[in-house]
Amino acid sequence: MLPNNTQADTQADNLVVDNRIATRRKLLTSLFAGGGALVLAACGGGGDATPDSVADRWRRRNTGSASSSDAASAATPASSASTTTSASAPAAASSTSAAADNTAGTIAASSFGVKADGKTNDRAALQAAIDGSVGQILLISGQVRIDTTGLTLRTNSHIRFASGASIKLLAHNADIYQMMRIVDVNNVIVENAYLDGSKELNSASGGEHGMGFTIMGATNVHLIAPTTINTWGDGIYINDSQTKKNTPTYNLVVDNHKADGCRRQGVSIISGDTITFNSPVWQNINGTAPACGLDFEPNDNSAVFKTITINSPTTANCKGGGINVWFGSLPGPISKTVTIAINNHVDTTSPGGSFAVQGLSLDGYVVNGQISSSNPKWKYPLIVEQWDNGGPRINVTNPTIVKS
Repeated sequence: MLPNNTQADTQADNLVVDNRIATRRKLLTSLFAGGGALVLAACGGGGDATPDSVADRWRRRNTGSASSSDAASAATPASSASTTTSASAPAAASSTSAAADNTAGTIAASSFGVKADGKTNDRAALQAAIDGSVGQILLISGQVRIDTTGLTLRTNSHIRFASGASIKLLAHNADIYQMMRIVDVNNVIVENAYLDGSKELNSASGGEHGMGFTIMGATNVHLIAPTTINTWGDGIYINDSQTKKNTPTYNLVVDNHKADGCRRQGVSIISGDTITFNSPVWQNINGTAPACGLDFEPNDNSAVFKTITINSPTTANCKGGGINVWFGSLPGPISKTVTIAINNHVDTTSPGGSFAVQGLSLDGYVVNGQISSSNPKWKYPLIVEQWDNGGPRINVTNPTIVKS
């Protein structure tokens, strides 16, 4: 389901990211440079149609699949000056700290044998606590360590991290893991999670599929102030159910997410219906392509991008760019209507650009709708590459370009 990369693949990915950053910025820097509104239907063809698009599209572009416009002369990549600070240790809970300190009506994970001493493998005990607390609030305290088997949440799970609590992976050699799985379940709440993927303790030489949260085919999920750091892949990965056909993740709300130091993405949205992020911060994303703060990237024609709303996101120092839309694998026999709205996006430090929309070739199929960005504050103007004129309208209103 999630293919591996070799070390050579990863090195090639990083090289292509560097070349892409330089080329596409020169190609489209003049699209806009000031206030007002910009509406684009696009600027011409070419695309991918391979299921494993997130992992593989960079390698295909590096072996001759780029369009003639991509082969334009390169500009010098901008330097990645960043003043952001890595989240190396859990801070006190932010938006729900009072709730996290209130233990009324909760079950302590320690009552199931979770030691939380910073060295014991608590994975089995914590899974038993999750299974045994369905319908109640499970309170996690202390410094929990787990192996890469990860944890599976249940329908009606409600998990609360106390102030300063964390879950961190023990030393491992794994390019695929999910620290917390929210898969084919309903009505899940997680408060103040702090997940550390321990990439510094991972002896794997490649790959990109180590996730903080994996959310697939779930309904009515609320993540409150989650932090995901140092994951081998994405902080949060969102996709359809892998066992129930045509079942996207539905009604997911994520408030105040912070992703820091993840190798592939802060967040990947592969498919979803009614997904809302409020005030996320995605920063210092680097290690394997695409290396974006947020990446919209379907695997195939079954994907859904309906009522996706990203409110007040901040992306910073992301090697592949702040927010990226790549729709190369979306067209197919099923007609698609896309609704993505991004409001008040700020990115003034990502070397890969601030916002890019790329990779759509309809080939006679139907993909329509709108991708909008309102009131953004960017260092680099909008990037549009290989985008079919018949595809979703790209609408940017009231942009501010920050000149360094």
